[in-house]
Amino acid sequence: MNTASVDKNKAPWVISAADYPPALEIVLLRQKVIISWNQFVYAEGGDDEVRIAFASHDVVVKGAGLDPLLRAIAANRVALIRESERSERFPDPAGRFVREIVLRKIDAEYEANASENGNRGGE
Repeated sequence: MNTASVDKNKAPWVISAADYPPALEIVLLRQKVIISWNQFVYAEGGDDEVRIAFASHDVVVKGAGLDPLLRAIAANRVALIRESERSERFPDPAGRFVREIVLRKIDAEYEANASENGNRGGE
């Protein structure tokens, strides 16, 4: 695997140099989530924010120097994205860092809306 910076354990994201990874591992401060690339729908964004849409989740990555991440996501080459701890929230030598990752489960949102609409008595 090729990384976006020298230290794989501190790199904001890891790009697979050989094969297409079967899934994207998202490392948050308190949990890890693995989402299959088969569920990938689209990605959009720019240098400071990237949105990745999967069938089951919406992922918003906030930081700096994220343009290369967006290109790698479009090619389904990213194996891992890691949220920085507070002490690491400074750009690496290439000016890249992930400040925050917001992960939202799609089916949970759908179920909440469905139950809310169901409680209105069919309105």
